[in-house]
Amino acid sequence: MIQFAVYGKGGIGKSTTVSNISAALAENGLSVLQIGCDPKADSTASLLNGNKPDTIIDLIRSKGKNISLEEMTATGCKGVICAETGGPTPGLGCAGRAISAALELLREKGAYTALNPDVVIYDVLGDVVCGGFSVPMRQGYADRIYILTSGENMAIHAGAGIAMAVENFQNRGYAHLGGIILNKRNVKNETEKVQELAEDIHSEIVGVLSRSDIVQEAEDLNKTVIEAFPDSDMANEYRALAKAIMRQFGKEMKTC
Repeated sequence: MIQFAVYGKGGIGKSTTVSNISAALAENGLSVLQIGCDPKADSTASLLNGNKPDTIIDLIRSKGKNISLEEMTATGCKGVICAETGGPTPGLGCAGRAISAALELLREKGAYTALNPDVVIYDVLGDVVCGGFSVPMRQGYADRIYILTSGENMAIHAGAGIAMAVENFQNRGYAHLGGIILNKRNVKNETEKVQELAEDIHSEIVGVLSRSDIVQEAEDLNKTVIEAFPDSDMANEYRALAKAIMRQFGKEMKTC
């Protein structure tokens, strides 16, 4: 089972990117479990036609821990299995603890054995990498961490912080840094700035995604680009990214 997490600043396009990676892997015949680790619980929306599944934390609030794996997951586009950890009531509680509790319950309910996915992808908010937000980095969860960033200063700053956290946690047997995904915003010297970040953190750019109106068009349809515009250049960029990530795990994908 391959497990990896995508971290990045809020609003940088993590959920869009992760959902399209999931769809690209699924159309290659792989079974995929995508877990949204963000209190907004919108990671899997484009895989579920705009619908949001019950979050694991909301289910715990209403039913306690006596809930089934089927209640915690939903099946989306191309058979991708979707789950959302959710978070605390706004202004109350700790989002990190909620993520930790939700992932622990998924494990207790046998998500990784009963569902037996080929690939598990964690979509994680990366503005703060502490407490529960670091859980997907821990041993037994993601094996590699990918940082999604643009060339915008705040996104690069967040990326550097994530890389520092990964480096600090590696001594505990946590995940390793897989590389950087550049999600272009067409800012000045964007590629050069992100390449400099990659060099500073001793990593590499594993994929580049163009800024394209077709991404928003797909979101307006509540679909992934892979599903809505399968023959587009943008869909092929997501496929190329998925292929590059799988290659790091020693798995070759067939050409779509």
